[in-house]
Amino acid sequence: MAPLRGVAAGVALAPVGSGQRVFVGSGAGEPQHLVSALAERAAGLSDTEVVHLMTLGAAPYAEAGRQGGLRHNALFIGANVRQAVGAGLADYTPCFLSEVPGMFRSGRMPLDAALVMTSPPRRGRVSLGVAVDVVKAAAETAPYVVAQVNSRMPWTGGDSSLPLSAFDAFVEKEEALCELPAAPPTAAALWIGRYAASLIEDGATLQLGIGAIPDAVLARLGGKKDLGIHSEMVSDGVLALLEAGVLNGRRKTLHPGKVVTSFCLGSRRLYEAVGRDPRFAFHPTDHTNDPFVIAQNERMTAVNSALQVDLTGQVAADSLGHRFYSGVGGQVDFMRGAARAKGGRAIIALPATAKGGAVSRIVAALEPGTGVVTTRADVDFVVTEYGIAALKGRTIRERALALIGVAHPGFRAELAAAAKRWGLLDAGHVLAAGERYEVQWETRRDFGGTPAFIRPLKPTDERRLKELFYSQSPETTWLRFGVPLKRLSEKEFQALVAIDNTTSFAVGVFVGERPRQRLVAVARYFAIPGSRLAEAAFTVHDEFQGRGMGSFLVDYLAWIAERKGLEGFSAEMLASNDRMRGVFERRFARVALTRQAGQCTAVMLFKDRRGSGSPTGARDEEPAAFPGA
Repeated sequence: MAPLRGVAAGVALAPVGSGQRVFVGSGAGEPQHLVSALAERAAGLSDTEVVHLMTLGAAPYAEAGRQGGLRHNALFIGANVRQAVGAGLADYTPCFLSEVPGMFRSGRMPLDAALVMTSPPRRGRVSLGVAVDVVKAAAETAPYVVAQVNSRMPWTGGDSSLPLSAFDAFVEKEEALCELPAAPPTAAALWIGRYAASLIEDGATLQLGIGAIPDAVLARLGGKKDLGIHSEMVSDGVLALLEAGVLNGRRKTLHPGKVVTSFCLGSRRLYEAVGRDPRFAFHPTDHTNDPFVIAQNERMTAVNSALQVDLTGQVAADSLGHRFYSGVGGQVDFMRGAARAKGGRAIIALPATAKGGAVSRIVAALEPGTGVVTTRADVDFVVTEYGIAALKGRTIRERALALIGVAHPGFRAELAAAAKRWGLLDAGHVLAAGERYEVQWETRRDFGGTPAFIRPLKPTDERRLKELFYSQSPETTWLRFGVPLKRLSEKEFQALVAIDNTTSFAVGVFVGERPRQRLVAVARYFAIPGSRLAEAAFTVHDEFQGRGMGSFLVDYLAWIAERKGLEGFSAEMLASNDRMRGVFERRFARVALTRQAGQCTAVMLFKDRRGSGSPTGARDEEPAAFPGA
């Protein structure tokens, strides 16, 4: 039977009856005209189920008074149906987006009808445009399919088209595609964007969601090279990177040169761009979201959001307690895919607090009833505006320390107390008091042909500090501590990494690449109460001595301390430590030395430092005023 062409919506929907399951197109591809026509028929229907992913338009099928005729079933909960789901007036089906097309095809979720939006026809086919995701599978499997032909729907590349024979009726109706305007970034989002961007390497293939945080991440990638996209969705944030040539897909190992996605959400400018730019390739979610397909992208980096993360790394993303907020979506698909990829990274990014700072999103334990979307074993990094918590390969104790360190400072004592109460930390564990990780002191430098990464120490560096201590020679240990130490207690190691960034500070020199970085040198100071001086100490592993690390660390620590309001260093050392004394005398025009009983105290004022600029050429840089600072 030939499809009905150019008919009214009421005529096209006449075959849709009571007790049927009707699929409605997704996101910006929602056929709003058909949805309105279906809602008008609600009084004459009974128990007709409406199924779809997140939609942006009005949801008249979920309004009070229509539930008897139309029952809503969300595969992902949007703001327009959240209240109905919470009141038990609509349903939610948890599912991985990679599996939804298979659910339609296998009959696990059989469809009776599908209402979709398409572009005008070309050469006997139409395009699903901005929303291919699970829509294509629905249109291919439902016995009855109605297309709203919209001249504003762009024709997109990839696997987005269907033959005219796939449809039973065509309703011609032009209407604006639903838009999702970008919200201005908060200070927290800017910090999160900065931290998350630091985890993205040149040549990485990215998956990002939508919202202030993904946009802030994209905004920080202008200095990267040869990035690619393989994502379930894209937003306006990709356009600037495409125009700048940063996002070119040149090093992608799957679909090179293509921006691979299943749908897009954003502005009219984005919708027009995906229609005219052949680099965009839209595919169904059983391809874009298949973890084994995702894993074929080397350096695959997935950045996803969460509602809460507990101190062991469990991620709540669709619910809090017994209230559902969103859905499983593609988070697990991409976290697993990135983890399988060569050089891949799975990142959770979220603000540290909610409700205006009244509630911590880093929690000791998830509230009863909360669903775990991503398990504690699936997460590489958790990023908040307070820093980065590296979780992969870490013990529960190390995870708790890392996550407490990226929680809002106002909640850290409470989280630490709970962690000690439940045995995640021992009762006497020494914790850092610093408000946030100071990313501005991160830098890179080459020492005698060895590239190194210099950054502030974190509580989770305890293991690396132990490895440095126990691997250096007895002579180096003796010169550093003034006594022939063979061991330090657990509490002493904890105290050495529990810096507060004000009265105590430390930077380490790391060689090698993640995750095999090795700590080979440390510079630290402790402010001396009642003065503008700080007691400084330096140690460099035997293997890396004589390469300029000591001189650099003296310069760099002094430069940082001066910016923190200090005026000089006092350093205790053995009188026989000629090497360290020589470093001080080369870096400062004047060094006051006091010798007593085999010990030597060197006092150096920063005003006497040779060269007043940064040893790294760095500048103080802040992306925005820090919340609470």
